[in-house]
Amino acid sequence: MSLLVADLTRGGAVMTEFQVKLRQQHEESMHHELEALLATADPTEAEISRKDFDGFKKLFHRFLHVKGPGVDWAKINRPPDDSIQPYETIRARGLPDDIAASLNKLAVVKLNGGLGTSMGCRGPKSLISVRSENTFLDLTVQQIEHLNKTFNADVPLVLMNSFNTDDDTKKILQKYKHHRVKIHTFNQSRYPRINKESLLPIAKTMGTSSEFAEAWYPPGHGDVYASFSNSGLLDRLLAEGKEYIFVSNIDNLGATVDLFILNHLMSQPADKRCEFIMEVTDKTRADVKGGTLIQYEDHLRLLEIAQVPKAHVDEFKSVTKFKIFNTNNLWISLLAVRRLQQQNQLDLEIIVNPKTLDGGLNVFQLETAVGAAIKSFNNAMGVNVPRSRFLPVKTSSDLLLVMSNLYSLDAGSLTMSKRREFPSTPHVKLGSSFTKVQEFLSRFENIPDMLELDHLTVSGDVTFGKNVSLKGTVIIIANHGDRIDIPAGAMLENKIVSGNLRILDH
Repeated sequence: MSLLVADLTRGGAVMTEFQVKLRQQHEESMHHELEALLATADPTEAEISRKDFDGFKKLFHRFLHVKGPGVDWAKINRPPDDSIQPYETIRARGLPDDIAASLNKLAVVKLNGGLGTSMGCRGPKSLISVRSENTFLDLTVQQIEHLNKTFNADVPLVLMNSFNTDDDTKKILQKYKHHRVKIHTFNQSRYPRINKESLLPIAKTMGTSSEFAEAWYPPGHGDVYASFSNSGLLDRLLAEGKEYIFVSNIDNLGATVDLFILNHLMSQPADKRCEFIMEVTDKTRADVKGGTLIQYEDHLRLLEIAQVPKAHVDEFKSVTKFKIFNTNNLWISLLAVRRLQQQNQLDLEIIVNPKTLDGGLNVFQLETAVGAAIKSFNNAMGVNVPRSRFLPVKTSSDLLLVMSNLYSLDAGSLTMSKRREFPSTPHVKLGSSFTKVQEFLSRFENIPDMLELDHLTVSGDVTFGKNVSLKGTVIIIANHGDRIDIPAGAMLENKIVSGNLRILDH
């Protein structure tokens, strides 16, 4: 890639013709390689793979032809006030008499392509136990089943799996056979990783066995539109009378179906029908890298940190200029998705994600984000929702919060305990000894009482006995070679614990 980049950045009209030819050459070489790969495909998978590659070729074409970070900073404006509605305004409109009629026009789509490797787990992340032996998937099914039973409705659950998660997820779905939820699955596309130097796929065959696994990747959640459409599920749901999908990450435990937002969508006049709602929430210092909504060339648009020119990154991270960020909870019109797919009008910014493989080879993968499509939909808007609708579990620090008595669990939904006096969650930072879920669990005899906790930092070899209580700001640091055992029943309030602490039975 370095040769291409060098050639693309030189000025002058003489170079232009050369650049065009170079791009054509790269595109032709890629096309040739993809055809060679398809020739190795199993006949039953060849048609699916060809559809995947059609999408990949479009991305690769745009990657070669679009230069720069993609936004002109001078054209960025704050969104008009009416384009981002406060949740309270939408809630104040109340609910219709017939809630079931609205729910019957909805399907819930959960993005389920990720593995639990960052938390030291094998298999899909959605199968990690997060609360009372329930996995992310268990809680999702319970939430939707509760809705269907309460309102006598028929909201289906749709899982967008990846080739990494599909087999394991399908095996587990057997256990929900007798739940009152119809569950559908479809697969994200499978794209080839690209060698950074040659700009060609590193795959030599379509196989996905472990020896070839590194050659492929699922191309980000922006792929939901194409793969949902290609799977036939989009047309099937429309035929069943569904009008909207609620899309969210399966690891966001705050992303439950909100009846007030649904009612807002359903009650718009037909000619002003809102086709896309993005839930946003107020930024804190922990969210400075999150994508934000801007007004750009008369459209509402999602601005991600990867698109920001380097000179403006600090400005982008400012909590004062960009006050909100995208939760990735999205409400999207199915008819609009079909229209935009058919007319090839979904223009998603490309995210170039560089990777170094185990053998040291530098590759990159081309991805897109689902929220980036907001600019393509009619009457799109943001809704500024409470922080409680953004409760992602990305790390063991997040896991500690959702397992604690800060939250109560009811019908699959987590809500902040009424006994906590302030609405924000404590800031928790657990060290590398807690990264893997199994190790994390082995360090707690049970989860401490955290109702009055503001801040917790734990570093080093630390364990917690039963019924420990943490209040205010607690910092526990075991230096290298030392170990700290917090004894059963201990109450730590505004304490720093360091050094070595072991209480042994004799």
